[in-house]
Amino acid sequence: MPTPNPEAMDFLLTRRSRPSKTLTAPVPDRATLETLLTAAARSPDHGKLEPWRFIVLSGDALHRMAGEVAATGARLGKDEPTIAKARAAFDDSPLCVAVIEVQKPSEKIPAIEQTYSAGAVCLALLNAALASGWGANWLSGWASHDADFRRDALGLAENETIAGFVHIGTETATPPDRPRPDLGAITTWVDA
Repeated sequence: MPTPNPEAMDFLLTRRSRPSKTLTAPVPDRATLETLLTAAARSPDHGKLEPWRFIVLSGDALHRMAGEVAATGARLGKDEPTIAKARAAFDDSPLCVAVIEVQKPSEKIPAIEQTYSAGAVCLALLNAALASGWGANWLSGWASHDADFRRDALGLAENETIAGFVHIGTETATPPDRPRPDLGAITTWVDA
């Protein structure tokens, strides 16, 4: 049995995402971000397919993304408040890592397992940033589900989708904890 790590367990029991709108500079430098990405890349990956990759967005790239969100919203007929909220996630972000799911052909590994692995990478990156003292938030949003947005904003191929945008920065306000699930209501114990 591995050596218990009570500090890690305490972190997991108390972790809390920080709303992206409360994040600001400074952000992790490249070496620190590479450490966070390395931690995320240690996620479960059945078949060692690496069905994900990272796109790090900062500076003008974030403002370009905001413009792509606005153009996508207009094309999809979204109202102005909806577009403004989605656009602000990029305009106001100091740093964002797009986690890209890359579906790879495999007779052994089903597509859904590749999707789960990409989701695990998002959570691992989020937790690595939080554990390192940064504020972080994992978002997606309606634009990320649009094939034209994925192609135009990030140059994604047809076998690629956006698993999530992980915004990372310095938190300006600690949010209150939110209600957590009732474990008794969501757990079934089977002994026989």
